[in-house]
Amino acid sequence: MEIAAIFLPILGSFIAGFFGRFIGDRGAQAVTCLGVCVSALLSIALFFDVALGGHARVIPLMTWIDSGDLKLDWAIKIDTLTSVMLIVVTVVSSMVHIYSVGYMSHDRSKQRFMAYLSLFTFMMLMLVTADNLVQMFFGWEGVGVASYLLIGFWYEKQSASGAAIKAFLVNRVGDFGFVLGIGLVFFLFGTVNFDVLFEKAPEMTELTYNFLGFQVNALTCACLLLFVGAMGKSAQLLLHTWLPDAMEGPTPVSALIHAATMVTAGVFMTARLSPLFEYAPDALAFVTVIGSLTALVAATIGMTQFDIKRVIAYSTMSQLGYMFFAAGVSAYSAAVFHLMTHAFFKALLFLGAGSVIHAMSDEQDMRKMGGIWRFIPVTYVMMWIGSLALAGVGIPGLFGFAGFYSKDLILEAAWGAHSGVGEFAYWMGVIAAFITAFYSWRLIIMTFHGKPRADHHTMEHVHESPLVMTLPLGVLAIGAAFAGFIGEEWFAGEEREHFWGEAIKVLSTHDSIAAAHHVELWVKMLPLVAAFSGIFFGYLFYMIKPDLPGKFVAAVRPLHQLFFRKYYFDEIYDAVFVKNAFRLGSFFWKRGDEQTIDAFGPDGVAAVTGKLAGLAGKLQTGYLYHYAFAMVIGLAAFVTWFWIGL
Repeated sequence: MEIAAIFLPILGSFIAGFFGRFIGDRGAQAVTCLGVCVSALLSIALFFDVALGGHARVIPLMTWIDSGDLKLDWAIKIDTLTSVMLIVVTVVSSMVHIYSVGYMSHDRSKQRFMAYLSLFTFMMLMLVTADNLVQMFFGWEGVGVASYLLIGFWYEKQSASGAAIKAFLVNRVGDFGFVLGIGLVFFLFGTVNFDVLFEKAPEMTELTYNFLGFQVNALTCACLLLFVGAMGKSAQLLLHTWLPDAMEGPTPVSALIHAATMVTAGVFMTARLSPLFEYAPDALAFVTVIGSLTALVAATIGMTQFDIKRVIAYSTMSQLGYMFFAAGVSAYSAAVFHLMTHAFFKALLFLGAGSVIHAMSDEQDMRKMGGIWRFIPVTYVMMWIGSLALAGVGIPGLFGFAGFYSKDLILEAAWGAHSGVGEFAYWMGVIAAFITAFYSWRLIIMTFHGKPRADHHTMEHVHESPLVMTLPLGVLAIGAAFAGFIGEEWFAGEEREHFWGEAIKVLSTHDSIAAAHHVELWVKMLPLVAAFSGIFFGYLFYMIKPDLPGKFVAAVRPLHQLFFRKYYFDEIYDAVFVKNAFRLGSFFWKRGDEQTIDAFGPDGVAAVTGKLAGLAGKLQTGYLYHYAFAMVIGLAAFVTWFWIGL
């Protein structure tokens, strides 16, 4: 069962990719959708067996590497953390596959697209079932390659090709840190196998290591390097600039990358390595600060954007910040809880946005929408459900949408950690919660309400998406509405320790989840007040007083420009890294290659040879007496040399 759940997507990808011309578009869509859907059903069965039944296991497949001290098996690790991720990845991916049948119906390369989607899914499954760091890195890089192919799927567009290259290069920066972290772990522990690492971790707490001339804690250094990889893959502050540009890919790609798979890989890795991070408190503090700043910065940028997909993309970045600062205060189960709930409501929002774009004849600018809710009522309701879950709306003690349970748990755990960085994260998270609710209703109102701002031709063609696109929205909406309510006891309640078993390690002194249940009432209520306040101001600014946004922007124009221009990260990176890299490349090309290597190498030798040939050519005069004279001179020289030699 485990083998089938993991390898069915790659089988579908192989068939669609290499035999697509024989089975046709429908055949490629059928084989890939069937493979991922069966994988999702098997993953649900595995969840009941492993997470609820307590039958965690490791299944060796073959000896992979046997070189000196490095001996690795290719093995499938199935525990509670893996089983949760299997459900998240396969269920969301199966809905994206089905949705793509309708969304990509007019594309010329359906077979290639479906093959890429299934390849991406398989690589993510490889990542979450890894039994060691090197095997995880295989899935990690495989996800990166597949995302490059998907973001740049419409490679005829210069913007799509550029976005794919940008995502690939920025992730290489993070992955370099990840590779260094794996190397340092192997140097310290002599292995990269998870079980052995986790067993030896307590012995490494006092070990120091010389890094760049400084004596640092070895375990802290290793964890920080590994987290740099997570920063790139999960678009945390400083390595986040690739994420909004990735919207150049088809909308199903946005849902798959930004909901359940690629961007959550860093969160999964941090949770998987919790037995290491628990003994590196300085690394955890760094994770907390980066996560909380990411949550706030992304939220402020998101409320100024007009592209519907970019708004949702920045909300993804913000929610990932929540997950990381949860991990930073040792609330790993809260981080994974939010990862799971976020997968459902964020995939719902992206696919809902795709339905809007489909209805609006590929228009993505919210300033050119409005007044369409009557024409696409199903999509409208689905976007409401996704937005309520994203904002974390609920009634304590009764019912809440998915984000209500997981986001509030994170904030309460941050405060319950009773640390400076924890309290900092709490306040950043509360402010981000207010802004999230505000821009969510800004999106709803600008997109669906008010007077139509599109041209007459576009409005004539506004229509609801077909069933093959709305059905996946309904499935995801169920998760967005009920996933938090269903999973609360397992992720945050009394069943938490039994549910997780050995999958997540938390020191008794770091148990912020337990502390979260005993925080003051105002700590619990403030995030909910922030959410409802954000919704209220969204209505006030964009429904009741639509002239207010313009006045407010005029009053705080420098601040608005800072947010709208994304804190000028792209401009700074372009000036510091990109342009200087081009200058350096141009220097090596012109001065190094052309003027040095070529000038004194191939080009120089060729030039000298040409000149010598030209001189020799002048001797070929065509006059017989010249040749006779040359023969006499040569004979005289030969006789002279022979005579001297005697």
